[in-house]
Amino acid sequence: MPETAPHVIHALELGPMENFVYLIEDRASGRAAVVDPAWDVPAVLALAAEHGVQITDILLTHSHHDHINGIGEVLQHHDAQLHLLKEEARFWGSYLDIPTLHHGGDRIALGATSIEVLHTPGHTPGSACYRIGDQLISGDTLFVFGCGRCDLRGGDPEQMYQTLNDMQQKLPAQTLILPGHNYAEKSTSTLAEQIDGNPFMHFDELDRFVRYRMHYHDRHRHGPYGPVRKGEEMPL
Repeated sequence: MPETAPHVIHALELGPMENFVYLIEDRASGRAAVVDPAWDVPAVLALAAEHGVQITDILLTHSHHDHINGIGEVLQHHDAQLHLLKEEARFWGSYLDIPTLHHGGDRIALGATSIEVLHTPGHTPGSACYRIGDQLISGDTLFVFGCGRCDLRGGDPEQMYQTLNDMQQKLPAQTLILPGHNYAEKSTSTLAEQIDGNPFMHFDELDRFVRYRMHYHDRHRHGPYGPVRKGEEMPL
């Protein structure tokens, strides 16, 4: 990220599920937003202190336990506003003193940093990605060479198929993907590289995508994930 950019994104890998927790720092204001605080909140607080920033916002990509179990501890130390999509709050059923609820297309102002909220259902009904400049914090929607499960409560492979197709068509190819878990042979990747090597982005037919996501992938492919050439996702 160039020094002239208004923000910088710091990443921590935390917990037994290799979660990425992100700290978005706005350089001008000294404000910061933590994305999906979980597992080791002291490490997140120490990172904020190291960079001399105040955590004023908490952004959730979705409400699964491994992405939210540190919210309460963050709020014990910082008077932060919680942000999530309205659809996810409804699905979650827990509002934590009425967070700021968003719709896809909304923007969150973190000082001089503009954060675009994208509604990306599939892993959960209200899953969100956060676009900051040419970077995309993608939660459990899009992993490096993978995507989130759709067989948990609230998952929908048809929605995931549409979401991933929309991302291919609407986001710039140079977008840098910052995933919710460290499941691959590399921690970040461009969208162009994912379009080329992520098997979940190769399908032109919904039924084949659903069969791959729900029945084939987890039985035949194991991490750390690497690229898959188009046409080699699964037998016909």
